[in-house]
Amino acid sequence: MMINFCVTQMSRKIMQKNKKFFSISQTAKIANVTTETLRHYDRIGLVKPCKVDEWTGYRYYSQQEIVRLNTIRTLRCMDMPLSEIKKILSYDDFGKIIESLKQAEESADEKIAELNLAKEKIKRARMYYESKLEGQTAARSPFVKMLPQRVILLSQSMDTPTVDNLWNYHRHFYAQLPENMKGDFSFEDLAGVYESGGRQSLFAVCTKYKQTDGIKILPQGKYLCADCAEENRAQVTDELVRAAKENYGAHPRFTVQMIVLSGILQWNYQVQVFLE
Repeated sequence: MMINFCVTQMSRKIMQKNKKFFSISQTAKIANVTTETLRHYDRIGLVKPCKVDEWTGYRYYSQQEIVRLNTIRTLRCMDMPLSEIKKILSYDDFGKIIESLKQAEESADEKIAELNLAKEKIKRARMYYESKLEGQTAARSPFVKMLPQRVILLSQSMDTPTVDNLWNYHRHFYAQLPENMKGDFSFEDLAGVYESGGRQSLFAVCTKYKQTDGIKILPQGKYLCADCAEENRAQVTDELVRAAKENYGAHPRFTVQMIVLSGILQWNYQVQVFLE
């Protein structure tokens, strides 16, 4: 018993003196993982300790394994399975490594875009409920607002927002574009309903676009606006069109019902009628 204790103490002193080695608990802390994760990686051959004490069975890791662990943690952020990560880390071909990392980078961009979109929706929902808490109400009376030129892409198949299509409408609009044009488009987190000639279509607001079917230019200028909910959207739109004709001498060719809240539980609109 005493001999084993002395050997253990001696082993620890040797490892502490040689600072390039780290115990499993130190390694877990440095790499921001759990010790059980390290044991699992060892079992599946993903990251093995560089040294195992033959007397105590203690695992020790070097800086090389810590770099490998940090790489794994980064790739795991993109939900990459461990089997795929193990394959990438085993490549000796630089070309294969570069191609795999490019794909991981694209996945990261997609995830960032999804998170930004989700954050924006949550923010809008929060602002809506904060306004309700503070007793603020939507502007029921019409008001005039100057708006910049906007470019929108009309949906080929959707005419109104639903719980399903509002949470993934960007994918819908990318899907309807020709394959060779997808890279030419990007969209704001803004959607709405465009109505003209008795026909309505859901639309997304473009920040980058190319001329194609479904592109519409909303001109810069003054718009007669009013806030409304889903249940009175048609009524408020009719009232605004009538007011634009009677009070401003306008002849509206289209109306825009901009979704001002695409939140968690519900959404509202701001109806906009161009005062030509």
